[in-house]
Amino acid sequence: MNEKEELNEEVEDGLIELIDDDGKVINFKLLDVTEYKGEKYTLLLAAEPNEQIAEDEVVIFRLNEQEETLEPIEDEKLLEEIFEFYRQETDGEEVYSDENN
Repeated sequence: MNEKEELNEEVEDGLIELIDDDGKVINFKLLDVTEYKGEKYTLLLAAEPNEQIAEDEVVIFRLNEQEETLEPIEDEKLLEEIFEFYRQETDGEEVYSDENN
């Protein structure tokens, strides 16, 4: 994914379009937005089968509301912390599993 992913526009079906490094559009479903340590993060699921992202894989981006962009997170430990926080926050609700970004 590009260094900063522009939040192109939300499509009518609730899909978010992001553009990968090759210029290919990837559609995501917004699973949720959560706030962790004062920052907002989006949790996304691939809307279509994709060789880069598993069907049940949660992808997490930092939400930059001022620039209206989604910023990738390189720190694996932070990704795990955010996902675990989200799982605890949803406590008992069905949550899609596994790795983040």
